[in-house]
Amino acid sequence: MTHIDRYFLKQFLITALFALLAFIILFVVIDMMENLDDFLDRQATIGIIARYYFYFIPEIAKLMTPVAMLLSALFTTSRLSTYNEIAAMKSSGISLYRMMFPIVAIACIVSMLSVYFNGWIVPFANKKKLEIGRIYFQKNVDYVSKSNIFIQDSRTRILTIGTFDDNRNIAQQVSIQDFDENDLTLLAARYDAQQMRWDPALRSWALVNGIERRLDRGKEKIRKFTSLNIGTLNFSPEDVRKKQERPEEMDYSDLKAFVDNQQRAGHDVSRWLVNLYEKISFPFASVVVVLFGIPYSSTKRRSGPGVDVGIAIAVCFLYMAFLQISQAFGYNGDLHPMLTAWLANIVFFTAAMYNLWRIPK
Repeated sequence: MTHIDRYFLKQFLITALFALLAFIILFVVIDMMENLDDFLDRQATIGIIARYYFYFIPEIAKLMTPVAMLLSALFTTSRLSTYNEIAAMKSSGISLYRMMFPIVAIACIVSMLSVYFNGWIVPFANKKKLEIGRIYFQKNVDYVSKSNIFIQDSRTRILTIGTFDDNRNIAQQVSIQDFDENDLTLLAARYDAQQMRWDPALRSWALVNGIERRLDRGKEKIRKFTSLNIGTLNFSPEDVRKKQERPEEMDYSDLKAFVDNQQRAGHDVSRWLVNLYEKISFPFASVVVVLFGIPYSSTKRRSGPGVDVGIAIAVCFLYMAFLQISQAFGYNGDLHPMLTAWLANIVFFTAAMYNLWRIPK
């Protein structure tokens, strides 16, 4: 690494870290002011509020890292261009590609680290933050309701659970309906039980104190039971808990396992797959915006730093808007989930390459 590389990287990293820290503080202050009434109404202590925002910081860092990287790329390159340092390096035989290399390399490293950060650390922090919000501030209570749970276990089987005790892994007021394999409008069997218990050793469910009804050619057979092994079901207590969680609360491994399980049950998992692939695709936005920002600001302009801030915000706003629009098509199944997750990166990477091509090297 040359002295020029170190100089370039020092300017870039200091600006990026300062921008990220500023964004985090700004977001925390704004959110705290918005939720101040809730905190006061619930008589939340300083410790609880501090814990809430401590677990909120990773989510902010995840969202603001690409913005900070773009802003730093614009500021750093614009400053070098303003003081004719880029022109001097070009005159000494150093191309724009060579000048970009250390920053793009750092952006790639940040993106790869962000894959782990976004895939595992952020979901853990989100889960803790939402737990605090639900317990102390009554936020998002509907997402942890352990009552009135509906599960389509397979193509021919539907379960209804009145309440679920996730400490003892016991479901109360359980109803299971099996439909005919050849005609899904015909009910073949129904099981109604007071409880359904999970056996961790056998990894299976058993119905307790219920009634079995079987229908065959218009005839119904009824029998009572105290315990009945219902056979293989495509979900476990953990899956019941996961059904009450948001995708941002599940890390990459848990979300992938949940998606696989839902696929085996015959469910449409387009929405979940989009969220799964975005845990990998979104971190690489940092590389894309750096590739876009450096060529743009390498040309000497009379505009001040305020214009660079505006450009950074506009580009990131367009990126997020494009991401949300493509998500809507992916959730509906109109686009392949993987294409949906990567489409914004592909479009903006193409724009970055065009921007790089048209700038004198």
